Amino acid sequence: MSAFDVLEVRGFVRQSSGADELSKLLSECKLAFYAGFDATADSLHIGSLIPIMAMAHLQKAGHIPIALIGGGTTLIGDPSGKTEARNLMSREEVNVNGALILEQLNRYLELEGEKGLFVNNANWLCPLNYIKFLRDIGQHFKVNEMLRSEAYRARMEREDGLSFIEFNYMLLQAYDYLVLFDEHECLLQIGGDDQWGNILAGRDLIRRMRKSEVHALTFPLITTARGNKMGKTEKGAIWLDLCKTSAYEFYQYWINTDDRDVGRFLLLFTFLDVEEIWELRNLKGSDLRQAKEVLAFEATKLAHGEEEAKRAQEQSQSIFGRREDAIIDELTAHIDGQRFNQGLTVVDVLFEAGLVKSKGEARRLIQQRGAYVNDQKVEDIGATLTHEDVKGGRILLRRGKKQYRSIVVT
Repeated sequence: MSAFDVLEVRGFVRQSSGADELSKLLSECKLAFYAGFDATADSLHIGSLIPIMAMAHLQKAGHIPIALIGGGTTLIGDPSGKTEARNLMSREEVNVNGALILEQLNRYLELEGEKGLFVNNANWLCPLNYIKFLRDIGQHFKVNEMLRSEAYRARMEREDGLSFIEFNYMLLQAYDYLVLFDEHECLLQIGGDDQWGNILAGRDLIRRMRKSEVHALTFPLITTARGNKMGKTEKGAIWLDLCKTSAYEFYQYWINTDDRDVGRFLLLFTFLDVEEIWELRNLKGSDLRQAKEVLAFEATKLAHGEEEAKRAQEQSQSIFGRREDAIIDELTAHIDGQRFNQGLTVVDVLFEAGLVKSKGEARRLIQQRGAYVNDQKVEDIGATLTHEDVKGGRILLRRGKKQYRSIVVT
């Protein structure tokens, strides 16, 4: 099975510049390929795992990944998939974010020496001479063709339109591909399907300027069976940075996977053999919990290491055990431990954790004997929490039989 076949079987392939030719190339050659990552935040999130895992599969097959951080293009802002312009960032912010993102990429990829590279496009974009760039690169782009790109067309239909600075983004990304082709013999660019137009622009630029053929591969934009964007919850994104999303929260995100998504996510977000995944995805009913635990453990192990994954698994099992009927949704809230010294009431915490919509509702819940702390029923509406209620850094709240919140004490 070629590296292309592996990606296809696991669900990574949405479009390619030629499946047969690319499959043959990946089978016969040691290929340099690249994917770009924005530096708009100090952490990647779960949505970034699609290109990262695809890169890891290709590297395992002997190919050479080039992880490109958009130190230059982030200063411009990619309009692809965006309904409004991004806030412009300083170069210092972008550099700090890039360094932190490299740490996260290193958990999945080898990006030093001959096995892989990490590059920053600010190194060649920031020193560009604008007039020379327009003469050498800009002449190969037709505005009418660019405007047919979905990214540009969608933005132009909105009231705020498309800024000229964003309009340049396609040229810059195409130039990235040309530079990597020249300097590292890069023959393949991969990315999300919203990048298809930008990737083809780079492919066409290399064909025009270097008379050489390079390739393009995009991944499907992943949504859950419920139609939600991958990695998004009501409280925000699930980050790869432990300081932004704890290993326990990360683990619980995967445990809460919709039954319909378990098999697909095992293929995309773990390195388990396909045969083992077929067995897990065929589990039914309550046995499917086993597949979710495998998914959660394997995904957390890749992101944060085996020790953190084991700790998260133990915390989850100690708190929730095998409560198959529990609605474990939006599980975690945070409380500053110093507030215990000020008299932190159960009413306050029920409200702040989101189990009730008001403190009055919290009082009624206690009066109706439906509030629990660490599985102990709360009898007094004036009850307070102390450090003694903290078990393993957490307090478990419950409303009725099925609604839980795990309070992380910081």
